[in-house]
Amino acid sequence: MSNLDEFLAGERLDDVVFYVSDAYLDDDSRLRSVGTETDGGVRLILDGETGRSAFQAGTGMGAMEFAKTAMGAEGEIARSLDDGACPFADDADADPDDDHEIRFVFAFAEAQNEEVGGLYAEGDVVHAYAHCTCGESYSHKWVIGDRDD
Repeated sequence: MSNLDEFLAGERLDDVVFYVSDAYLDDDSRLRSVGTETDGGVRLILDGETGRSAFQAGTGMGAMEFAKTAMGAEGEIARSLDDGACPFADDADADPDDDHEIRFVFAFAEAQNEEVGGLYAEGDVVHAYAHCTCGESYSHKWVIGDRDD
């Protein structure tokens, strides 16, 4: 089982996932040597503190500050955490010349918490936050085991 499969199964609740697209990442970036190359970029699965530091080094933003801004818009982020559908792509005010590709994703999983209720009562929850080439950010969360895409 890969690190990503373990994360998506709720077996790595102390880890975070950080994905950076090739378009956003320099060819000689150090992140390439510590991450896993995907079709469109590099995915890293790291312990929480190291992952937040890597995210800040790679994007210039604090991970939790980024997550707070991304929570303002609900979009769809692929279960593989390396792709998504920007909710601003169909916005009437959007520039029709804008591409809507993932620049980077930050994700973590939170343990089931029945006291909180909602999704958290159903099981462990993945929180994923994406930044699009259009400049907007968005979020997506789901209960582990509820997606098979």
